[in-house]
Amino acid sequence: MTAVLDHSNANPLALDQQVCFALVVAARSVVAVYRPVLERMGLTHPQYLVMLALWQYAPVSVKRLSALLQLDPGTLSPLLKRLEAAGLLTRRRDRGDERLLSVELTGAGAALRNQALEVPPAIVQRLGMTVEELQVLHSALSAVIAAADPDSPPTEKNQAQEEEESAR
Repeated sequence: MTAVLDHSNANPLALDQQVCFALVVAARSVVAVYRPVLERMGLTHPQYLVMLALWQYAPVSVKRLSALLQLDPGTLSPLLKRLEAAGLLTRRRDRGDERLLSVELTGAGAALRNQALEVPPAIVQRLGMTVEELQVLHSALSAVIAAADPDSPPTEKNQAQEEEESAR
């Protein structure tokens, strides 16, 4: 995948042709769609992502949570502190390994999941896209994430592109 969407464009630096620009604008726009829905739950979008991970994996270590959310611990820690202050989770030293900090849901945090079940359909409705369209988009974005990961092995498609570019 290249950084420019249309190679036939006379200007390879045209803003509206840049993948990075489309991704940034799409991300900001989608987070803005979530904002009023999440405000009713008392959550910001980053806090919602933390809660999604906890509803699926809790109890979980901060290290594992950081990896799941692809957030560095310095970014994750203030989110956890605010969610703990709101009574949605607790942080404790792991009983099996005192070096690890474990995150667990409180009763209020677990109960909030029922209210969160209303979020996906509200977002689908607000975006006006079908579930199938969103699944295709998710798949494409997951491929971009994997392709941009410096630790992931290159795919056959990426290798072919790299060979083609080095042959030029």
